Amino acid sequence: MGNGYVGARTPRREDARLLTGKSRYVASVRLPGMAYAHVVRSPVAHGRLLGCDTKAARAVEGVLDVILPADAAGLRLPCVNVMPGQLMTSYPVLDDAVRYVGQPLAVVVAETPQAARDAADLLDLDLDELPAVVGAERALSDDAPLLHPDLGSNVLFDFVMGDDDCAAAVEGAEHVVEMTFRMGRVSPYPLEPRGVVASYASYAGDELTVHLSSQAPHHAREHLAEALGLSHDRVRVVSRDTGGGFGAKEHLYPDETLACLAAIRLGRPVSWSEPPGDRLFATLPARQAVHRGRLALDGDGRFVAMDVDVLGDLGAHPSNVGGSTFAVTATLLPGPYRFDRFAVRVRGVVTTTTPTGSYRGFGQPEAALTRERLIDEAARRLGLDPVELRLRNMLRPDELPYTTRVFQTYDSGDYPRALRTLRDLVRPVEKDDGRRRGVGYSCHVESTGMGPSMDMKAINAAAGGYETAILRMEQDGSVVVSSGVVSMGQGIETALAQIAADRVGVPIERVRVVLGDTATTPYSSIGAVASRSLAVGGGALVRAAVRLRDRLLALAAHRLEADAGDLEIADGSVRVQGDPRASLTLRDLATSAWRGWDLPEGFAPGLEERVSYDPEGYTFAYGAHAAAVAVDPETGAVEVERYWVVNDAGVLVNPTVVEGQLTGGVAQGIGQALTEEIGYTDDGQPIAEYLPPTTREVPGIEVVLMETPSPLTPGGMKGVGEAGTIGPPAAIANAVAAALPEIAAQVTDVPLTPAVVWSLLRA
Repeated sequence: MGNGYVGARTPRREDARLLTGKSRYVASVRLPGMAYAHVVRSPVAHGRLLGCDTKAARAVEGVLDVILPADAAGLRLPCVNVMPGQLMTSYPVLDDAVRYVGQPLAVVVAETPQAARDAADLLDLDLDELPAVVGAERALSDDAPLLHPDLGSNVLFDFVMGDDDCAAAVEGAEHVVEMTFRMGRVSPYPLEPRGVVASYASYAGDELTVHLSSQAPHHAREHLAEALGLSHDRVRVVSRDTGGGFGAKEHLYPDETLACLAAIRLGRPVSWSEPPGDRLFATLPARQAVHRGRLALDGDGRFVAMDVDVLGDLGAHPSNVGGSTFAVTATLLPGPYRFDRFAVRVRGVVTTTTPTGSYRGFGQPEAALTRERLIDEAARRLGLDPVELRLRNMLRPDELPYTTRVFQTYDSGDYPRALRTLRDLVRPVEKDDGRRRGVGYSCHVESTGMGPSMDMKAINAAAGGYETAILRMEQDGSVVVSSGVVSMGQGIETALAQIAADRVGVPIERVRVVLGDTATTPYSSIGAVASRSLAVGGGALVRAAVRLRDRLLALAAHRLEADAGDLEIADGSVRVQGDPRASLTLRDLATSAWRGWDLPEGFAPGLEERVSYDPEGYTFAYGAHAAAVAVDPETGAVEVERYWVVNDAGVLVNPTVVEGQLTGGVAQGIGQALTEEIGYTDDGQPIAEYLPPTTREVPGIEVVLMETPSPLTPGGMKGVGEAGTIGPPAAIANAVAAALPEIAAQVTDVPLTPAVVWSLLRA
């Protein structure tokens, strides 16, 4: 089955409108009578809002409303993911208890953005400032101020996974490598800032329509309805073109909710866009954690055990994802290797900083950094080749499916082949320019295709893991795909069109894909997150396309008085194989189906299939990365000179899209490794300097694609959206350690800025 679209390097159909200014972003939405909101944020990290004088602000010409915490009393947003024993499961939209710089304290709405901003500057905030708590380790100290005194602790959850006797196995091993790693806080940094245009029509039955830059419009609709006390059928969320998300837009934010509240209060449309200066403390960051890890080996270099203490910084309160990023770190720490024993402790603490949330990779780059640095340091101490040490302990294809010590079941793959292929690609750079050079490797297994629904219920995630596809052939033979996942630059619109065209047997030009509108697309509990759009949404579409094709063949067999098994779909017709004269056009068949003409007995009118696919389990993609770096010992500057990736994401619907996903992810991973970090002063003020990599920092990236079908997914696909981000921090840190063996044991923290590397060398 198939006409060659799956596996083809079909040009991305989204790009024509994205590159010619025809895309549909929230900021371009203009509605009659639209007002503009400005969010007033806390200038202090910790304290209490004792009062707010709004008289001067309300006197500004054009001001329509000022919303204070008392006006939003009771409005809360949920933590969809809740860790075992988690002490907080929701958080207020507005609160007079201040816990981070940038926390929303009020909203001003005016006729123009300028008037709203001018009025906001005139609000007189009476703040009682309290001591800040910056850093997860500081939050644990006995004298640390409590952010939520009613909870009695800054630790919101503390649980363990794995083998009870792991510590004993480590302590009894012949060789033990122990290191502590610190990961900096990084920003997802989408090109399109967060934004919302909300319109409330009381005359139309109290309907709230929200244009939102979102990865999960159904998710946002559900939470908006609950927070604002509206029935779900009265809320519509539209996310047409989402200009990047990377996890930052996978949920609803307090400021977005407040814009909707303003629209309801005023009875007119309200627009809000995140100002560029607010992004680093308003859009949720991620990654920040401290890992204390121990890797135990026997005399032959075999991995005996690994245990890790994961201390995660939640920021001021758990976000929508709670501590699940740290839990994912814990479950992916074993990677593609065999361990006799494994254990991990996971703690989440609150600090007076912006709440942390999702970012592409979702805890997996942190796991890879800790594991792969421990392995490289073990190889250095034992005098072994780091690639050979990995191969010695790597799971073989015949061992898959394989369930790890923390209950992840890897579905399919050939991990050693990926690493050997990578090793053959690597060509170290040789120059005599006074810099020190090294090559570093990292390997990972990537969790993709989030589900099944009952598993999510079992881990207290208030969401389902299935996706639904609706596939319809119109009377003219054209095909419409409708899915609950969202297009955010990842190429899903093209990939779904390829699957539909391939499986039904129509030209791709005759396929339209409809996404991002809760009024016209099937419900998606999670949306486009966790590398699941194709693995789960595409899996549903594969099944729907097979059913639609079977209906077409059954209808044609009835009309042609032939056996369905003897028919084929080609050139816009259904015909008898070997006898093209015995054929019917798709237009003819579709028109008959929709009009109810000449149908077989029991054949319902129409040509539409609705299929929900709830996966049996996660799919696991995997990859191997290598980086060649040059380090200037005089300045500590690190340059990535070359980068190589070998990746397996199952069946490749569009290899060009996959290569683009990997390349973009590697660029983000390089930023985490070398330049990006949201820093804070001791009193909780965010440091404004933030340095994403440019074309000068990102080298040419060589990508090799492998293809091992998943036995779980209809169509055999796995996810690839996060793969590129997972390997770079570990590979680059290993390369720096290889270039500077005298400080290798101290190469533990990212980002490895020039100041960090220089300080290590001088120490």
